[in-house]
Amino acid sequence: MTPAGGLAVHCRGVTKDFGTGDSLTRALRGVDLDVPYGELLMLVGPSGCGKTTLVSIVAGTLEPTAGVVTVLGHDLAAMSNGRKVRFRRDNVGFVFQSYNLLPALTAAENAAVPLLIAGWRRAAAVEAASEVLDQLGLGDRLTNLPSELSGGQQQRVAIARALVHEPRLLVCDEPTSALDAENGRITMELIQRIAVQPNRAVIVVTHDARVYSFADRIAAMEDGRIDSVTSAGEVGRPANPA
Repeated sequence: MTPAGGLAVHCRGVTKDFGTGDSLTRALRGVDLDVPYGELLMLVGPSGCGKTTLVSIVAGTLEPTAGVVTVLGHDLAAMSNGRKVRFRRDNVGFVFQSYNLLPALTAAENAAVPLLIAGWRRAAAVEAASEVLDQLGLGDRLTNLPSELSGGQQQRVAIARALVHEPRLLVCDEPTSALDAENGRITMELIQRIAVQPNRAVIVVTHDARVYSFADRIAAMEDGRIDSVTSAGEVGRPANPA
C-alpha cells in the first residue's frame, strides 16, 4: 500500500523534440506535473499542444528528450528496455486513440490479452475479460471480431483491455471520443470505480467536456507546457478547455 500523499507520477522539466535542424519540432517544452495516488487527472488543451506526447512518455512508450519522469516510484530513464516492458505489462494500462485490436481475436480475447501475456490460463483470462466487457455494455458482443463491431464498441473493447489487469496507472487517450453521452458516462463510471484507488492513479486526455465532472483535477496544456491546473472544487471549468 502506498503511503498517503505519495505521487504516482512525477515529471520535472520534461521536453520532447522530434526531428533535427530546420525540421526540429519541440512537442514538450519543460513540463512539470505531479499526479498523486488516488487521483483521476484530466489533461485538456487544443490539438497539437502535446497531450498525447506527454502521456506516451508517462506510460513509457516514448522517450523524453530531457527531464525527469518517475512513475509509481520508478525512474523510467534508469530502466533497461526489457525491464521497462515488464514494468508496463505489470503496472500500466493504456487506452490508445487507435484501438489496436487484433483482427483475428474476438472482443473477449482482445480484452484478455494483458492477462494472457501475464501467464493466465486462457479460460480464466477470457472469463475475467468478459466480466469487464459486460460492465461496459458489451455482454452480447463477446464473440464478435473487431470487424463486426462499431467504432464505439471497438473503443470499449480497448478500454476493457486496459482495465482487465487492474493497472496501478491507467492512461487513457480520448476514451469517450467515439461514445454517445450514455456510454461515455458508463465508461467513466467504470474507470472511476476500478482504477481510482488509494494505490492507483488515472490520467485521461480528453476533449469531451461532458466527462469533466469525473476528474479530481484538470490540467490544461498549451504549446507544450502545463498552463494551469484546476482544483477539484472547480472541476468542469478548466482555465483553457479544449
